[in-house]
Amino acid sequence: MARRTREEDAELIETADDLEELVQDKRQNWRANSSKARRRQRRYKNRLTQELLRMDIEHPKEND
Repeated sequence: MARRTREEDAELIETADDLEELVQDKRQNWRANSSKARRRQRRYKNRLTQELLRMDIEHPKEND
């Protein structure tokens, strides 16, 4: 069984496609219906996006 997506996983994201591949809901098949599964996936993606923004603010890339 896959582990749930965590905020720490934001470090592994470099492109938008990485976000799609990284977000996993280990309980997706247990959800009451597909709309609740999609909602959960959307929340995972939002959490990771917020973490990416927080990481960028704390550790901005230096311009050469």
